[in-house]
Amino acid sequence: MIKDRLYLFDTTLRDGQQTQGVDFSATDKAKIALALDGLGIDYVEGGWPGANPTDIDFFATCPALGTSTFTAFGMTKRSGRSAANDDVLAEVINAGTSAVCLVGKSHDFHVKTALNIPLEENLTNLRESFQHLKSLGREALYDAEHFFDGYKSNPNYTLSVLDAAMEGGVRWLVLCDTNGGTLPGEIAEITRIVADRFGGQNIGIHTHNDTETAVAGSLAAVDAGARQIQGTLNGLGERCGNANLVSIIPTLLLKPAFRDRFEIGVSEDKLTLLTQTSHMLDELLNRQPNRHAAYVGAAAFAHKAGLHASAILKDPTTYEHVPPETVGNARIVPMSNQAGRSNLLRRLSEAGIEATKDDPRLGQLLAEVKEKEDQGFSYDSAEASFQILARQALNQRRKFFDVERFRVTVERRFNAVNELTTVSEAVVVLNVDGERFISASESIDPTSNADQGPVNALWRAMKKDLGKYQDAIEGMELVDFKVRILTGGTEAITRVLIESRDRDGRRWSTVGVSANIVDASFQALIDSIDYKLTRDA
Repeated sequence: MIKDRLYLFDTTLRDGQQTQGVDFSATDKAKIALALDGLGIDYVEGGWPGANPTDIDFFATCPALGTSTFTAFGMTKRSGRSAANDDVLAEVINAGTSAVCLVGKSHDFHVKTALNIPLEENLTNLRESFQHLKSLGREALYDAEHFFDGYKSNPNYTLSVLDAAMEGGVRWLVLCDTNGGTLPGEIAEITRIVADRFGGQNIGIHTHNDTETAVAGSLAAVDAGARQIQGTLNGLGERCGNANLVSIIPTLLLKPAFRDRFEIGVSEDKLTLLTQTSHMLDELLNRQPNRHAAYVGAAAFAHKAGLHASAILKDPTTYEHVPPETVGNARIVPMSNQAGRSNLLRRLSEAGIEATKDDPRLGQLLAEVKEKEDQGFSYDSAEASFQILARQALNQRRKFFDVERFRVTVERRFNAVNELTTVSEAVVVLNVDGERFISASESIDPTSNADQGPVNALWRAMKKDLGKYQDAIEGMELVDFKVRILTGGTEAITRVLIESRDRDGRRWSTVGVSANIVDASFQALIDSIDYKLTRDA
């Protein structure tokens, strides 16, 4: 049976940026784009070139994508100028992407009130914008803003908007439920009419989640003939978010109703990266992953003690609609030591740590992991710290150095040019094979003369002199530092996640937890150096 091709279009780098509290850096965007490319997403929309400094930097330094079509977003030309002479449209085109997605009005109300132009003039602007893109050899997509509300208000005009875009040479007509208020049944009904008119191979769907039906609406549109789905990782987006591709992708790949009829660019092998990719985004945003998220949440395949747990051990399919490993997740049966051991053995094997299933120390390690996670440690996002903990429990840890003590002071003062500044000083005393090393450092960057804080002072002091291991940590640097307050009040517990990198480009993450943020940071720093030495040894 020949399957229809469905195309996935990710808008995380623009729509996700509209989420309250989300502010991507250009580096964040590059990391997300590469992760999407690694999954096999067909289109990765980078944002609006020239709209803000972050997008300017990102489009100037965007990484090369191997699978995904990198796409720029903008708007159709404005009235009173030609498409070739519209400076806003020119910035989008000058980004040099092979595909360009332009948003334009499709609801007559917005044409009259927001644009304040005649309805026919809007059609001309659309047609000429896409003709210009086609003349430049670009693949053109049209995001028909407020399409469903526009269709319900004036179907003839809304369809004429799509006609104009097609006449201009557009490849995709994307039907947008911009305010998220159209229910799946309505989306299916209207999409079917549009697909019959233009052919489903030209139709895309873009839904918002204001009625908690964005995923259902996207799938309904596919059933009705649409062949492109736009959405975001973890459903990020303004207000209540956009259609969640993390839920849509496995549904398309694993559910017979879609799997038997369609194929997508994400393979079943790549699907195992889904949980990792979802959690990577949350870590970038310094957010706790949603434990109850479909497919990828920590509780998505968790079975509490009792009837469910007994049944799940005999037949995993009893209470699981898909095998957890297909999406890179894992089954959790909290009351089952054997289930816990199975997951633990898998993680140890992946880390290259030897252990047998009947090793009595596994039970102790499992209990210690659970106890520490109750205290606030997060080993899912700090694999290096987990490996150190595991090697310690299994008597496989080599001791490279001991920390006798450390001290950090923070002083606020006026500098030589009478500017108020804050300076941190750190002293670390280490013992390496019986030899004592005392190192000190300030937090002032010698290049920029800027204060970089107490954790940076600690790191500078620690890496100054590690005796015979000094060469092993040369070129090692800290590339990310995240702090999360786990409990409120004056006795707040703090979790610190540190990402490190060596001169070979290898990265690893470590974690520390304490009521004292400097102490939590120091724990993570020690683990980071320990992991580097263990791996290289």
